[in-house]
Amino acid sequence: MSATYKAMVNDSFEFSMPGDAIKTLDSVSETKNKVHLLQKNKSVTAEVISKDLLNRTYTIKVNGNRYTVKIENELDALIAEIGLSLGNDSVENEIHAPMPGLILEVNVKEGDSVTEGDSLCVLEAMKMENALGAPRDGVVKAVHIATGETVDKNALLIELED
Repeated sequence: MSATYKAMVNDSFEFSMPGDAIKTLDSVSETKNKVHLLQKNKSVTAEVISKDLLNRTYTIKVNGNRYTVKIENELDALIAEIGLSLGNDSVENEIHAPMPGLILEVNVKEGDSVTEGDSLCVLEAMKMENALGAPRDGVVKAVHIATGETVDKNALLIELED
């Protein structure tokens, strides 16, 4: 089974392509950042102008036109779906269940001070225990769960305040 890649062009057009199809493209590298492609009997020259590898974003010039392309693989899609991401500077005040499951432990109560990474609760899902940690330093504002409770995906579990 091949991985599938999704490309968002200029934040407007979305394309999906299996990895096997990428490997079979009729292409010739002209330089390190320039490729000549034949696609549907049309000749295309593509050049990478700039790249941001952390965010998988590229500026590409195709036949003289510039495009911003963001590439996402299946792992990127899964990470975004469960609410994890790299470089996210937003303040998290709520802890939600990343998947449905059973609450095995609640390690905090309202008014407790927590530091980033402290285990707030343990969620059992698919016979695996997942310790959910504090996303930042703060004080527990509210606890919406109890040990033995079943929760749905994205259910609000715990709220923090400064």
